[in-house]
Amino acid sequence: MEKRPINAQPGSTVLRADRPRPATVRVARWSAEHPWRAIALWVVFVAVCFVGGSMAGTVEATNRDSAIGESGRADVIVSDGHFDNPATESVLITARSGALDTGAAMRAATDVTAAMRALPDVAAVGDPLPSHDKSALLVRVTLKGDPDTASDRLAPLTKATADVQARHPDLRVEETGGPSISKAMDDTLGADFKRAEYLSLPVTFAILIVAFGALIAAGVPVLLALSSVAAALGLSTLASHLVPSTDTTSSVILLIGMAVGVDYSLFYLRREREERARGRKHLDAVEIAAETSGHAVVVSGIAVTIAMAGLFLAGDMVFSSLAIGSILVVLVAVLGSLTVLPALLSKLGRWIDRPRVPLLWRLTRPRTDEQGSRLVRADSREATSGQTGRRVWSAILRPALRRPAATLAVSVLALLALAAPALSMRLTFPGMEDLPRTTPAMQAYDRLVKAFPSNGTVHTVAVRVPAGQLDNARAALTRLAQKAAADPLFAPLDQEPDIQVSKDGTVAVLDVATPFEGRSDQAKESLTRLRGTLVPQTLGAVPGAETAVGGFVAADVDYASHVKHKLPLVMGFVLVLTFVVMAFTFRSVVVALTSIALNMLSAAASYGLVVLIFQGTWAEGILGFKSMDAVVSWLPLFLFVVLFGLSMDYHVFVVSRIREAVRRGMSTREAVRHGISGSAGVVTSAAVVMVAVFAIFATLSTIDMKQLGVGLAAAILLDATLIRAVVLPSLMTLLGDANWWAPRFMRGRPRPAHRAGADRDAAGELVGSR
Repeated sequence: MEKRPINAQPGSTVLRADRPRPATVRVARWSAEHPWRAIALWVVFVAVCFVGGSMAGTVEATNRDSAIGESGRADVIVSDGHFDNPATESVLITARSGALDTGAAMRAATDVTAAMRALPDVAAVGDPLPSHDKSALLVRVTLKGDPDTASDRLAPLTKATADVQARHPDLRVEETGGPSISKAMDDTLGADFKRAEYLSLPVTFAILIVAFGALIAAGVPVLLALSSVAAALGLSTLASHLVPSTDTTSSVILLIGMAVGVDYSLFYLRREREERARGRKHLDAVEIAAETSGHAVVVSGIAVTIAMAGLFLAGDMVFSSLAIGSILVVLVAVLGSLTVLPALLSKLGRWIDRPRVPLLWRLTRPRTDEQGSRLVRADSREATSGQTGRRVWSAILRPALRRPAATLAVSVLALLALAAPALSMRLTFPGMEDLPRTTPAMQAYDRLVKAFPSNGTVHTVAVRVPAGQLDNARAALTRLAQKAAADPLFAPLDQEPDIQVSKDGTVAVLDVATPFEGRSDQAKESLTRLRGTLVPQTLGAVPGAETAVGGFVAADVDYASHVKHKLPLVMGFVLVLTFVVMAFTFRSVVVALTSIALNMLSAAASYGLVVLIFQGTWAEGILGFKSMDAVVSWLPLFLFVVLFGLSMDYHVFVVSRIREAVRRGMSTREAVRHGISGSAGVVTSAAVVMVAVFAIFATLSTIDMKQLGVGLAAAILLDATLIRAVVLPSLMTLLGDANWWAPRFMRGRPRPAHRAGADRDAAGELVGSR
């Protein structure tokens, strides 16, 4: 195998002459020597993945795939009934002020009925239905065609309603319903997501320009990230034939792909620039970057993959789909950083630093000595940062390095204080009450539910019976509806119970309404009453009946219980495998344990911040939301694996630089200072990109996206500042040589005494012997 000579520069990293080159170096060297081939292969790979995925199509998850708990069983029973559930709209007629004029309302209802029946997309129009308090009149409209496309065919209905409103100006005539609410939300949220997508790329590019001071250098990470996302999207559609996909998978691929794609490129590109500043030729600089940052990227990719794989243990098809998408985009980003990125750097050469932004370039350019040489001074600790940056980071690190015990105690207590609110975390699904009230459809919905409570929160009672038991099941459901109507926890009946029966007579379904909001304690109490008392008292007497209660409240309760049950299992899996990877990567049990502890501390603090912000009302005006007094049910589990994975990016890179300095003979204290200040530029740049992108998601209208954006942004900010600049240096300084302890079987082969000095300069040992 080819061996390379040692070409040492003061403070530089070199490859040992007597050790085989790692795979990352061999791949990078080939790509750098054959750039056009590597670039062409990458373009073909991305195109084949994307086109192949588009041709194969996506397999969407069904109710059966995502069934969880009793509510999931209810969904499966309803699905097996193959009911014809056409889309329906409601036209609500109310007074603008005071009591409703019944005669005027009936005349308006007659106009609505006539106008709707004349439309080709309307299948039926119901008789006007007055509310119990006579404050409103309701006309139900049933639509023809596929219910999933009903929201696209609402324009004639909306115009008919507006025409009736114009003829009856003293009344309020408004339309609402599933299709109109869906269309309003699609318009609102679609605009939100487009704005987020349009903003994320320019913001990322602008931050990278500030980081590099050159346009091409800023564009390369964005290019790699976008190509990785494109390839992963295609691969995820292929994977959906094994693990069905959900509608959130592509969004997560974009979110994770941009984050890791930019990170990995930054790590690699910064190290390559640093080595060129020391006088390396382009190929040598690329090779050393592959040996150091390239290996850190591989380790980081493995850590992120392990964290995402923990989602498979959640027993939820949604999480499994998100895990597939996240793992694919991370692996593609790792592959791109090891193959096409060295080719691009080799082909661009010094053009990577063009065109230069004058002021920014002066702040970010590699330093030179007084003679104009590209080599840095022998005592330089940082090749790519200016003297100002070094002084700033020296000041930031001073407390941790001089008084590590006190600094560690104070910083850990501060993070624990941030994490404390997480102990009171409550989990729930976002419901109708959490949607933005800025659209006419949602405002009409609120008035509809107030006048007709049975149109609000409903429990779905599903029953499957053997052949010949349908009449008994129907009678039992009628008794159940009557018992519920007499209970104050449930809404009174507006009409006779509407019991749906499947064509084969084996499935019957009844909706039982409650006048309370879906997240309220009364709604949950009504669910308990149904499951524990009413259903057993009525349907329990039907021989062979299989019953289940579903609906929003049931799904909320069941899913929160499911997450609380699965979260420890997922966390245990991620922690154990991450410990193994980190221990064998750094050849240190202590580094592995401290890595896990610091990431757990960061995740706990982010949990506490999410609870502090969203379970109270003090931040409603700042972030533009209405508090749901809880955290979205799926957020803790998903937030944990994403944060644990992304935090490892920084941790692996920073600890690698510290380990590299220790191998060169520095004391632990000096190595910590050197490693953290030496990685400050790239880690800060990557963190700023992530925080900015995640903060954009916090501006979206839906409460779940706000919580996700705030949680991710807060955790990355904490990890890149308080953890990296205070907790990590104080802890490693306090531990000293104990940082690198490992049992004998984990240690690398002993180094010959006459090669010890060369070993300290070996890039291959930056993260331990291989």
